[in-house]
Amino acid sequence: MQISAQLVKELRQRSGAGMMECKKALVENEGNVDTAMEWLRKQGLAKADKKAGRVAAEGRIIGAQDKGKAVLVEINCETDFVAKDKSFLAFADNVAKVALDSDSADIDALKAAAYPGGDGSVEDAAKALVATIGEKIDVRRVARVEGDGVIGSYIHGGRIGVLVALEGGSDELAKGIAMHVAAMNPQYVDAADVPADIVDKEKEIAQGQLTEKDQSKPAEILEKIVSGKVRKVIAEMTLTGQPYVLDTGVSVGDALKKEGASVKQVVRLAVGEGVEKKEEDFAAEVMKQAGLA
Repeated sequence: MQISAQLVKELRQRSGAGMMECKKALVENEGNVDTAMEWLRKQGLAKADKKAGRVAAEGRIIGAQDKGKAVLVEINCETDFVAKDKSFLAFADNVAKVALDSDSADIDALKAAAYPGGDGSVEDAAKALVATIGEKIDVRRVARVEGDGVIGSYIHGGRIGVLVALEGGSDELAKGIAMHVAAMNPQYVDAADVPADIVDKEKEIAQGQLTEKDQSKPAEILEKIVSGKVRKVIAEMTLTGQPYVLDTGVSVGDALKKEGASVKQVVRLAVGEGVEKKEEDFAAEVMKQAGLA
């Protein structure tokens, strides 16, 4: 029988199962959504809806790279145990390859892209994995870097991923700077990128730090003192101003100048950043269950 897109959509919303599973369930049950829902539950494919409200703040950062382009994808789950599961890791690797090959520029496009070896999309594959693993799986973010220059990548323990695109320089330098970004997480590339309101605030703070002895000095000296304090703070928050982690005797900016290179783009993803984790108070929960709270 002919199954309408509206019926498939309704069953997907109720079950959380993938599009192809919902369509098959409706075909098997002659278009009856209620019995199709029961069929999905019996097949173990309707578990995803019960996971939808859970917090998925663990997971992996996975990367993929080819000539002139590279991607990072964050895929979340609920526990670190699942983040190390072979099925989860295989899924993550496949999604990163899809992101690279499909030129997906945003997360919705990536979720809608065809998943390799299957009949559905990346989102369908994620929901099928939920049914197998029993935890919420969220393909949360994708970041992409492209260019004619050198692209360096670094992933630390599957939890922090960095892409750096350089104009000039070498593969070794690009990877080194990616490692630096992973470790130091600079807020901006260089001083020119720091917003004016932040610079003004640092000036205000620096002026407030002036001592009575400082105040007795000529205005031009005071200006140099304040400017020096501001430059130091700005350097600490910028990539080019920070001491290079692979050679702390020089700044990242110095390392770039040595090879005649400049930074064109930097991307850094860390697992779970921005996700509000639910804090469990086990003592309170036990007392509540015992009727003592």
